[in-house]
Parts: sequence; structure tokens; C-alpha cells
Amino acid sequence: MSLLQEWRDYAYGLDERTMEGKKFWLDYFQQEKGVYEQLLTNPKEEVKGTVKELAEKFGLSISYMVGFLDGIEESLLSANGIEEITEDSEVSLAFDPEKLYMNMVGCNAEWLYTLPQWDAIFTEEKRKELYKTEKSSRTVVKPHKIGRNDPCPCGSGKKYKKCCGAN
Repeated sequence: MSLLQEWRDYAYGLDERTMEGKKFWLDYFQQEKGVYEQLLTNPKEEVKGTVKELAEKFGLSISYMVGFLDGIEESLLSANGIEEITEDSEVSLAFDPEKLYMNMVGCNAEWLYTLPQWDAIFTEEKRKELYKTEKSSRTVVKPHKIGRNDPCPCGSGKKYKKCCGAN
């Protein structure tokens, strides 16, 4: 079984409503936050190494490092191919700041997209713009429903029920 599958089976198999699940996710999110604080301090620096080296560098277990890689994968400049990742796989954490910010907003990870390190990367206006763009991209806007007795949208002048609605 791959490291990624082990991580997903364990982490997502926990019920976050139980004490064990709450403790696990609270611990993971705290450690994840610490890694992001370090990465965002110098966003242009490409951090790379093996999974094991990066886990040691950031003080994470291999499992937590794989979870971190799973979470940041969509925001990276080039994919690491985490499906087949091993402890000795070479990975890069070079990320696109806009994608990363928007993915954090999309996941409702307020503890991450409100980190003070973002202040040095984006202006407050830019962060608001990215936030709004991400939130509106997930908003479903239903088209106006045509009533039976409304004028037909085809422009015939007939009621919808006697025109295009009769089909």
C-alpha cells in the first residue's frame, strides 16, 4: 500500500466527532500551520528534498508529511506525483501563492489563509479579491424560472404555456 493511501485510510477513517479524531486533526492542523508559516516567510525559495528529509526539516512524522503533500499538491508549480511517493522520493514544495491562497479559502482553512505571513505576499485588497473570486466560483446561480403564464422568452408574444412550454 502506498504512503498516500495509508495516510488517507487512517486520517479520513477517523471520526472527527470522537476524542481520538478531534485530537488527531487538531494536532495535524497545528503542525501543518507551522510548516506553512515557514514556507510563507520566504515564498520564492524552492524547498525540496526527499519526503524523509522534509519531514525531519519541519519536525513532522512521515505520515504527516505525506498528508501535507496531499494538501498542497494542487497549489504546486509542478506536481510531485504523490500517488506513488515513498520516503526516498524527491519532492518540491515550490508553490503558486495565488493558487495556494485560493485553495486555503476553498477548504475553509481560516487558520491558514489568515496567517500574518500573507501580509508580505499580497496586499489586503488582493487577498479580498482572491477570497471573493474563490468563494464566488463555488456559488451556484440558478437561472430565473419561467412561469407558465409568463411571456415566452422566444419573443413570440404568447404565453410560455401556449408556445415553447407546450412541448
